[in-house]
Amino acid sequence: MMREVQIVDAGELAAAYAQADYAVRLDGDTFRLKVGSAAGDVEAYWPAMHYAFITAWNPASRPTSDAANQRADSSLVAQLKAIGAPHQPAWAEDTSGDWRESGWLVAGLEPHMLDALAHEFGQAGVLHWDQGRPVRLKMYLSRPPHVPPAAHIDWVE
Repeated sequence: MMREVQIVDAGELAAAYAQADYAVRLDGDTFRLKVGSAAGDVEAYWPAMHYAFITAWNPASRPTSDAANQRADSSLVAQLKAIGAPHQPAWAEDTSGDWRESGWLVAGLEPHMLDALAHEFGQAGVLHWDQGRPVRLKMYLSRPPHVPPAAHIDWVE
């Protein structure tokens, strides 16, 4: 089932996602990710050609109950396992620490599979990058006319 994403201000949402702090825990070590920055430590520790951060929490960027988020997360994990996509616990949080959302860092997931999962779980945006390249934000929304293009944000119309 695909969920429709309806956002009041896509530009503000993209800015919040781009400024958020992301992290993954690999064998007890925490590695930070930032949109526009290289993730060399993650890549050295966990080599792959493609990387992605995805969550199933809060579809359409609307707060959802913990129980609903946990059910969606379990479904996402089941799908990642079914397609054989290696994944590690990860999270995103705003710079003030007031908001935190669990997700998964996925290695080797082909871009079309990431897009399909993002649409299925109603996500407005995901992180993605290829080995050796900076982390990018992919927004599954149209870029509003008042929002200028940004170097590390891709808008899918």
